[in-house]
This record gives sequence, structure tokens and C-alpha cells, in this order.
Amino acid sequence: MNLSITSFLQKLFCILILLLLYVCASAQIFPDKDYPKGYFIWPVAATKALAANFGELRPNHYHMGLDCKTDQKENIPVLAAANGYIAKIKIEPSGFGQAIYLNHPNGLTTLYAHLNSFYPALQRYIKEQQYKLKSWEIFIDIPPHMFEVEQGQQIALSGNTGGSQGPHLHFEIRDTKTDKVLNPLLFDFPIADNIPPDILRLAVYDRSISTYEQTPKIYPLKKVNGIYMPSMSTLILNTDKVSFAITAYDRYTGSTNQNGIYEAVLYDNNEAVIGFQMDSISYDETRYLNAHVDYKLRSSGGPFVQHLSRLPGYTYGIYKDVTGDGVINIGDENTHQIKIVVKDPNGNTSQVKFDVRSSLQYESKTSSAIYDPKEFHPGFINIFENDKIGFYMPENALYDSIRFKYKETPQADGSDIFLLHNGNIPVQCKFPIRIKNTTTSSPDKLVMHRWWGAKDDYAKAESVKFPDKGDWYQASFRAFGNVQLIEDHTPPAITPLGFRDGMDMSKLYTIRFVIIDNTEELENFHAEIDGQWVCFSNDKGKTFIYKFDEHCGPGEHELKISVEDCVGNRSERVYHFTR
Repeated sequence: MNLSITSFLQKLFCILILLLLYVCASAQIFPDKDYPKGYFIWPVAATKALAANFGELRPNHYHMGLDCKTDQKENIPVLAAANGYIAKIKIEPSGFGQAIYLNHPNGLTTLYAHLNSFYPALQRYIKEQQYKLKSWEIFIDIPPHMFEVEQGQQIALSGNTGGSQGPHLHFEIRDTKTDKVLNPLLFDFPIADNIPPDILRLAVYDRSISTYEQTPKIYPLKKVNGIYMPSMSTLILNTDKVSFAITAYDRYTGSTNQNGIYEAVLYDNNEAVIGFQMDSISYDETRYLNAHVDYKLRSSGGPFVQHLSRLPGYTYGIYKDVTGDGVINIGDENTHQIKIVVKDPNGNTSQVKFDVRSSLQYESKTSSAIYDPKEFHPGFINIFENDKIGFYMPENALYDSIRFKYKETPQADGSDIFLLHNGNIPVQCKFPIRIKNTTTSSPDKLVMHRWWGAKDDYAKAESVKFPDKGDWYQASFRAFGNVQLIEDHTPPAITPLGFRDGMDMSKLYTIRFVIIDNTEELENFHAEIDGQWVCFSNDKGKTFIYKFDEHCGPGEHELKISVEDCVGNRSERVYHFTR
């Protein structure tokens, strides 16, 4: 008898263990990360605090690292997060500004951006390379182990260069082999976080039509007994297919910053459907943010909402499909219990719960596709053309279907402004647009202008040959909006700042110029002192600055500045000064 009871209890124990394992597996669709804890130290000698985290939503991209605060100051020591060697250096007017890539023996790379300067030996080497290449803007590989560093060693001074809008250090951790950017908050940095994510609103979509052909229903959420829910516990919807999106933020202890969330998973009747997770994202993938959020809603003045479904044109990335792509069929006359679970990297969790059912009577339907030449679909090459303009969009250009709209407006000079749909619909990649030239006799000066709202883009228009069809010119953009073929004969304007011809500059430390072009597309800037190239920086693309150095000693000097735009319009100025 005792043996039977023992055997029964053993079987019951095994069943309970298997059940527990099943529940855990079903509740966690993403595997645990095995990133090394404690391997990296905090990378800047300032208060350990964040201005932004990994995965925050930005225009056209995810934020791909940590923005480490520098106590609102520049020139704070930046420290090597672990032993390694300098592998690459990037200097650019936007983006990272001045940045260091540091390789580590564990197969990871750390990146430090928006720097003001590098440590002295590295700074000297980079300056030599800039003069060798005759370019301030560089992205170069450093010979392995030329500049080895130890953990905690100062490698740079923090700044506000490039696309930065305030003093801070942008810090990334990458897989050296794949260049995928990993979420640094999974590496156990000393940022205390005991606060679960905030979930502000729910957006609901009728997925019998394109997400771009509708405005979602928005439901504010309130927190009741620790669970977020809309004011109506059951949403009754006039559709048989539905998907959801949320506005959610994460906060860490002691901060009011609204940071990005790490993970969200959608459940239908307690069965996981789909989820997304902010980790291991490459820069090639980051523009797919425009498919992850409702771009149309945001660009029209609405909030950021993050889809809990994968749009048809988003073929890979942060999502993991479990039992579907996030579009839920509610045309079965049943009430569906929906749950959305949102987590931060520390495991703090928030939930949204509500029910949903369809108000439509259930019918068994057989769909019959109707061809609409004005409807563009993701996954297909989409073409539009007439006798004045034409374009084609590659298969991966669109995320969801659109009913393409077109308008042309004649201008007094005989040209036309063409409205291609509208700029509130996102495009993943560039697509070529060609326009027939009917006005200009200077084809080498043609520029294509694209604009929407306050955003202007320009590109040199290249001739394309169509026998017996006239004179056509082509340029590529990755946005809809207004386009026009214009003629550009205006050279860039060179304006010195605090500097004039014949000036004694003995007490000054820099020479500064502002260069402005009507198309904003500078092709080349070149500066020489006494016939020798000198390095002018161009941080943020606004002001060109030369800091006096060994290339300009005491005495009389001649400075020659030349600049050229995208169609070859050129300006040159010569100044004389003494030091």
C-alpha cells in the first residue's frame, strides 16, 4: 500500500513538473539572454544615469544604445568599458559625430559617440590620417592592437557632436562578427529599476483593410488592481479581423524620463500569438521602426503607438510569430480574451486585459480579388507612369497597401509640381522617379526637389534615355510627397564669421565659415593655406571651422576656400591674413 502511494506521488510530482515547464515555456516566447554580467563598467566618469535607453522610438529609427548622462557638461572623461583595442574611428557632421569602436576579446565591440576629442596618441594618429586623405570626415579601420587599452582607461572626452542635441555619451554594445547591436541593459549595468512599464493607450485596427486606409480607434487605459484596461471591458467591433497597438513607456528608479519598452507579447485566450523584443538589431534593420509604429498616425500629429502585429511588408526583425502575425480572427461569434504583457530588461512587468468580439454576423466567405490599378501592395513591384512622370517601387518598399493618389499642378514656367500620394505613408527604400523635361535648355543643371511639410530633399537629376519619348531625368528618394524638376544656377554662398580679408589673427584660435546652398546639397568643400590643404571640421553640417595648428605658423598667409554643389555650381574666395 505504501509502495503504491509512493509510486502515485512520484507520478503526480512528474506531472506537476511537466505542467510547470509547459506553463513557463508558453509564458515566455523569447529565450533568456546569456550575455556576460559585470564584464563592462560604466563608460563615463559622471553620475550613473540615463537620458535614453535602447529601443526608444525616434524618427525613422530605433535608438540603438544608451545615452549616458554627463552631468549636462562636455569634456567629461570617457572610459574603456573593458580591455580591448581601438578598431575603427568615425568622424561625420551628423549621426555619431566623433566616435570610437573598441573591440574586446569576448567577441563584442563597444561604441562611444558624440565625442569632442580622442586621447592624445589616438588624436595625433587620426589627424595624420585626415591630412593623408585630405578629408575631415572619415570612417577608417585602425590596425589591430595598434592602440590597446585597459578597462577604465580614458579614451576620449565627451561632447555634443554630430546628431546630438545636448551633452551626453552615446554608448553601444555590438556583436563584433554580425554587427548586431545588443541591448546594454541586459549586461547588468548599475541602473536601478524597480518600476514596471507604463501603458497609456490602446489602438485598435480593422485588419480587413490596410492600416494606412484608416484611423485606429484609440482607447485610454486606466490601471485597476494592477492591470491596465479600457473603460469598456468588452470592445465590440464592426469587423472580423483585428489587431492592436499600444503606447507604452519604461522608467527606471529615480528618473521621470519616458524611456522605450523592452518587450511586449500579445495573447488571445491565454495563447501567445506574437511578440516583439528590443535586442540584437542591426543598423540595416532600424528603419523598419516605420513598420513597427503607426507612421501615418504619428506624422499626422498623433502619438507613437507600437503594433502588436507584423505588417505585410515587414518580413523580419524584432517580431517573433508564435501562432500568427498578430491579426486576430474574431468572426467566429466568440468573445476573445486579449492580454498584452509588457516587460523591461529587469523583468518588471505590466499587463493590459480586455475582451473583444465582432458585431458582424458570422458568414463563411470566399474572397474574390478585384484588380485595382491604383492599389499598391507590399511584396510586389508597384509602377506608376504617364506622359510626364513615372516611377517604380521595389518589392520591399511598402509595409502595407495604399490606394495611390496623384495630382499635377502646372506652373507659370511650363513645368509641373507632381503630388505622389502623401508624405504620411512611409517607404523603406529609395525608389527612382523620372520626369520629362519640358522647360530647360541646361540639362546639366537639373535638380529634382521633393518636399512634404517642412522637409525638403534635393538630388541631382540624371539623364535617362527613352527613344522617341523625349527628354527625361531621374533621381531617387525614399518618401512620397511633392516633386518637381528645377534648374539650379545658384552657386553656394561663402560667409566668414568674425573674419575679414587682411585681418591680423594673432589673437584668434579659429577661422570660421558658414556655407549655404539653395539646394542644401554640397558636393565638395576644399580649403588651402599657402597652397596646402588644411582640415576644416564641419560638425552638424553648419559651420566649417579650422583650429590654428602647426600647419599655419606666424607670418603672412593666403587662404583659399572653394565649394561646389551637386550640379557643379562653384564658389571660390581668397583671403589674406597675418598671425
